Amino acid sequence: MTLTNEQRILNVINRRDVDFLPSQITMADRTRDRELSIQLGLSSADELDSYMGNHIHITFSADDVPLVYRNDIEKMKEYEARGFCGVDVENHVVYDKWGVGIQMYADGFFPCFHPLQQKYERNEIAEKFMPPGFNRDVLKLGELEEAVRCFKAPDASAKGNFDLIEYDLKKYSGDFLVICSGYGGMYERSYHVMGFEELMMEIAAQPEVVEELLDKILEYKIAFARKCVEHGAKVGHTGDDLGTQYSTLFSKEMFRRIFKPRYAKLFNVYKSAGIPVAMHSCGNITEFIPDLIDVGLDILEPVQPCMDLKFLKKEFGKDLIFWGGIDTQQILPYGSPEKIEEMVRETIHILGKGGGYIVAPSQEITKDVPVENIKALVKTVIIERERVLQM
Repeated sequence: MTLTNEQRILNVINRRDVDFLPSQITMADRTRDRELSIQLGLSSADELDSYMGNHIHITFSADDVPLVYRNDIEKMKEYEARGFCGVDVENHVVYDKWGVGIQMYADGFFPCFHPLQQKYERNEIAEKFMPPGFNRDVLKLGELEEAVRCFKAPDASAKGNFDLIEYDLKKYSGDFLVICSGYGGMYERSYHVMGFEELMMEIAAQPEVVEELLDKILEYKIAFARKCVEHGAKVGHTGDDLGTQYSTLFSKEMFRRIFKPRYAKLFNVYKSAGIPVAMHSCGNITEFIPDLIDVGLDILEPVQPCMDLKFLKKEFGKDLIFWGGIDTQQILPYGSPEKIEEMVRETIHILGKGGGYIVAPSQEITKDVPVENIKALVKTVIIERERVLQM
């Protein structure tokens, strides 16, 4: 059986036969691809996906480029010229179309300015760098309810927003399954613009105000999803980190009342078009999984091992495709290559037995992971992704 990477991963999602399980290993800081390629002994960064055995190419709208490429100053200046962000070079902050300030040169995503947060004294600096279309009046309003009412989400259909997605779908489809990123979902976008502490307090104190903000974000996400369908996306995607390493961030009652109905509306855009839905959510969200399945979730990513992997496979393996699971927090950065091989092998055999698994780490690989451990990870993934189907 000879399959393309795209066919192989779609076969797994659709519970069809494959020659081996697809895999995906992604770096947290994509500006390090060239440096990492040299350390791995590759001739160029173009060989990195092949070396890793990757099957997925994640593409981004122009609205989302600052989330991912925040450390690439040349790209940020390019997107600033196109009106999709503003770059404060002196303070190392890039402001996206939502008015959120994102810390540059970080190994992960760190929002450092929230336009609806009321405590800032440096709004004048932020206002200077807000991209076109952002309602700067929001920064001057003292009452949250008034600020939310005036806040406007970006236009998902704005000219140029889908340029990179169109290019990547044309260039990479077939060789890879191209997924239009939905990272920064409804919950995450709400605390990006409001501030985490403020959101968590107001969701209890003024839930109607938070829900008004969520509905504005949902409207954007639905418009984005419809555009993805129009452009031929084969998998829908969204992303909200709904858990800590120990439990969910909200009660089940609050999740069902505030978030579940909105996920149902978003997922329905893809499901009504016959497209499966993947959701990224870090943390222990075991308690929410039945509800997510109920509203149409097909693929859970990144499946962190703070959850019981054996329980997940037994309880939800017939309903969900699992994507992730390989420990990037406790073992990959600190363990020996031998320990890495043992952990990777065990994870693949827990989640991959009988199929229904996209072999992957439980998070992007950060720069604290030694190169020798990356080599051990890749070697074991390549071996075990085929072996597990023979058992």
